Amino acid sequence: MSGVDEPAADGGSASADGAASGIVPAGARVILASHNLKKLRELQRILAAAVTGLAPEQVISSAGIALPDVVEDEVSFEGNALLKARSAAAATGLLAVADDSGLAVDVLGGSPGIFSARWSGRHGDDEANNDLLLAQLSDVPDAHRGARFVCAAALVDPGGAEHVERGEMVGTLLRERRGEGGFGYDPLFVPDGEELTSAELTAEAKDAISHRGKAFRAIAPHVARLLG
Repeated sequence: MSGVDEPAADGGSASADGAASGIVPAGARVILASHNLKKLRELQRILAAAVTGLAPEQVISSAGIALPDVVEDEVSFEGNALLKARSAAAATGLLAVADDSGLAVDVLGGSPGIFSARWSGRHGDDEANNDLLLAQLSDVPDAHRGARFVCAAALVDPGGAEHVERGEMVGTLLRERRGEGGFGYDPLFVPDGEELTSAELTAEAKDAISHRGKAFRAIAPHVARLLG
């Protein structure tokens, strides 16, 4: 089970004692338990603006650092985010952030939910996931195509402190894709109050209203306190 926008598994091989293999860059202070570069850039922008003295390059992703494999077997976004953050913090000794996110469609009873990234059966296949969702909603009137993106962001300190914050972005699903930016279901989703899809918004505009932006901004004060 994993979020809508993870293009690949976050883990990888690790040493036998459970520690991460690969070199943690000198000066790194926060690790995002994800290989997703777009997600990393979003977290870097938010934390650099919110945490005094924290440079963007001090927030790293797990790309190139083989973290222990994490079986995301919780049944909530919050539970899966905590599993990933705990593993990254224990393996690297850094303050760790992880998120689990997905799309909850009203007429589908909240699905795809935690299965968003593999809704079509293949993890991270955005095109197939969007195609399947469009097919499932083909007969649903526009008035009933409401949905929301949900993100749970978890922060774990190697010393054991934990925080989880949740963010949501409510909107409507289109009948065809629009926009080249973003990832996941962004080309189908128009946030409430906007005329553009999430894939058409600038990075800054999306940060301001997105589920992940809200969750990461809520986590930022806790990051500042723990790094202080």
